[in-house]
Amino acid sequence: MTDSKPFAGKLALVTGASRGIGAATAEALAAGGAHVILVARSSKALEEIEERVHAADGTATIAPLDLTQADSIGKLASAVAERWGKLDILVLNAAMLGSLTPVQDLDPKEYSRVLSLNLLANQALIAAFDPLLKRSEQADVVAVTSSVGAEARAFWGGYGSSKAALENLLGAYADETAYTKKLRVHIVDPGATRTRMRALAFPGEEPESLKPPEIVASAIVELLLSGAKSGTRMRVDA
Repeated sequence: MTDSKPFAGKLALVTGASRGIGAATAEALAAGGAHVILVARSSKALEEIEERVHAADGTATIAPLDLTQADSIGKLASAVAERWGKLDILVLNAAMLGSLTPVQDLDPKEYSRVLSLNLLANQALIAAFDPLLKRSEQADVVAVTSSVGAEARAFWGGYGSSKAALENLLGAYADETAYTKKLRVHIVDPGATRTRMRALAFPGEEPESLKPPEIVASAIVELLLSGAKSGTRMRVDA
């Protein structure tokens, strides 16, 4: 490990790594010396991020998969265990917005998909990778949340409830793993950021008025290097 490569020798896995905050965070970790496993549904998009990582002298492995499919996460964890034996950094970023609508009008099938990706898949990732995280000398789990997970907002009940549940889940995991003294859990609210999800939620907003995903990625890197207490919730305010 060096000052310029603080994550040298570390293995990181980032979900939703094909664009936005996930892609920027994966690139930042790779720039810091980590080998990054890029997870998302689109092989083509992941290959583009992998090429950018390699062009910047970093290393990455793509893992195209649908996190809501029953066996996909277990198979990925088995492959990581066989090849690397441990995991040092897990970034839970993949999420689905769903429709912004009154609670009584939420479509049950769409709401189920939102919960499946935003909550259930993240619990499955933690369950599958917990043994590998505990084999690391110092492991970190980062979950990307939203302000509506902490403060309810009209028409955001579907997405907001999935993030509120995620925060509670990660808070419990932080308490449960505190005894290890070598596994830290962090919750990051990126704030208003120039992403595809933000554009879907606020179609009339001027994208250039928002901070780019790279600002959030830098904040996540700083958080990982800061030695912050497990269970910390951080908001990135530009």
